Amino acid sequence: MKLSHYCSSLPILVNSQRKGVSQFGVVVTTRQLPCLNELYSLFYKNKVKFIPENIYSLLTPLAIAHWIKGDGAALNKGLVLCTDSFTLKEVYLLQDVLKKQFNLNSTIQGYNNNRPRIYIFPESMSKLVYLVKPYMLSSMLYKLHLI
Repeated sequence: MKLSHYCSSLPILVNSQRKGVSQFGVVVTTRQLPCLNELYSLFYKNKVKFIPENIYSLLTPLAIAHWIKGDGAALNKGLVLCTDSFTLKEVYLLQDVLKKQFNLNSTIQGYNNNRPRIYIFPESMSKLVYLVKPYMLSSMLYKLHLI
């Protein structure tokens, strides 16, 4: 309900199968609003997603929590952040922000069709949990190895 004024319709619950496992999601359709266009233009140029140079000021604990909820996955005792649509240079930039701003140690791994993904090491998970847990839904805490 907090975001309803940005939406043009009610959310739709969707069910899909992935590797034989039923997965549920929610589709939200937003209105075409200038404030949303402003956000879009920060990360898209000519309809291509990119990481802006000012990512150091944009990537906050809240933003990381949303990133984890949408594109994070628990792996071993660490966490993978899916960055498949970005160049290796952009992924290095994201990794640098995680290290310099939040002291999170990570590496870059090629997972999906040899596209780079960030893996946050298990020894940095307690720092990550401290940063993002206040913004995580209880249903997403499994991504942080908390349930």
